[in-house]
Amino acid sequence: MNSQATVASSEKEITPRESGSGGRWTIIGLLSLAAIIAYLSRSNIAVALATPEFIKSFQLSEIGRGTVNSAFFWAYAALQIPAGWVVDRYGVKWPYALAVLFWCAASASTASVNTLAQLILVRVLVGIGESISVPASYRWIRLNFAENQRGLAIGLYMTGTKIGPAIGTPIAAWLLLDHSWRTMFLLIGISGFLWLIPWILLTDGYRELPSAAAVAQPATKRLSVTALLWNRVICGTIIGTFAYMYFVYFCVTWMPAYFTERRHLSLSQMGSFTFFSFGGMALVAALGGWFADVLIKRGGNPVLVRKCCTIAGFAIACTELIGARSQSVSTALAFSIISLSGLGMATANYWALTQTLIPASAIGRMSGVQNCAASVAGIVAPLFTGWLKQRTGSYLAPMSACFVFLIAGVLAYTLMVKERYAPRTLL
Repeated sequence: MNSQATVASSEKEITPRESGSGGRWTIIGLLSLAAIIAYLSRSNIAVALATPEFIKSFQLSEIGRGTVNSAFFWAYAALQIPAGWVVDRYGVKWPYALAVLFWCAASASTASVNTLAQLILVRVLVGIGESISVPASYRWIRLNFAENQRGLAIGLYMTGTKIGPAIGTPIAAWLLLDHSWRTMFLLIGISGFLWLIPWILLTDGYRELPSAAAVAQPATKRLSVTALLWNRVICGTIIGTFAYMYFVYFCVTWMPAYFTERRHLSLSQMGSFTFFSFGGMALVAALGGWFADVLIKRGGNPVLVRKCCTIAGFAIACTELIGARSQSVSTALAFSIISLSGLGMATANYWALTQTLIPASAIGRMSGVQNCAASVAGIVAPLFTGWLKQRTGSYLAPMSACFVFLIAGVLAYTLMVKERYAPRTLL
């Protein structure tokens, strides 16, 4: 079956809403803003862990720093598939609203912790709350945007996941310098409550569940979740997603410390270069999704277009090893920006590729599976980085590991994520 047939099949299954186009893009803005809030709450801990005061308060070793960085992802990863089931079953609006309320409260409560056990607990609670964010967002996009608009929609949404650490790191650094780490966690946590007002007011009237006709369509064969996970496309997507997010979460959790400890930047300088790295990634994510949409509108094969953009993004990200091996601070900083910005070319397209190849009625669960792989990277990257740094005493080995995973991602998308291997039946 060719790509046009796949697109036609998915469009027949569920036709995205055609009316209220301006409103749909407003909701994309809200989803992106929620992603910014989420990443503010998950990346602020990395800034705190780059300061001697915070490390001393909890008597943290290098492995201890990695453990705290990864604690968010323990529950976050485990709950991705259940969260996908929730939005497939109950829709997006109210489950997402309750989740934002929960994770913002948990994030703000970090200001009151006094022991390492309490710190790890609140990070786990933040992870529980945020577990629904990605499956909910991708399900809403899949049900309300057609294939040739989906790349831009996902790209704009994904800018929030990059703007979050881009602005969150300098904001957190500023709050730490001018106030304290407790004030920083409190203010960042409670700021998210304001998002709930427009979300509750503006999201009525948009599709959250498949139409009755789509749900009633028979499937020639029903696959178990186990059988789905053995599908070659899904396996390749899981490997590629892990590789992509391993590098991203290395940057989210350890790049502030890398800038201050290896490149000897001040906190304010660290915040600036983190902003440019993730800001560049956000910009390229939106442009990359738009560029792929344009090619598809002009008759390009959706699977081939999005695969090529994804592989190109991984390849550019591999240049991070040049910066890691350089003795020049300016070269290292330049490639920290180039590598993350380049990876933005893959950001919208590797997610949109999944939506092209997977039936819409299962997209919440499949997004959960894919984001579970991403979240496992969030557990492994900070822990493995901490272990490598403690064993070697430098950041070269951790950044070489990022390079190896990125190459694995290129191979996975090249050899495994092919349309002829895509699942043909519903979950």
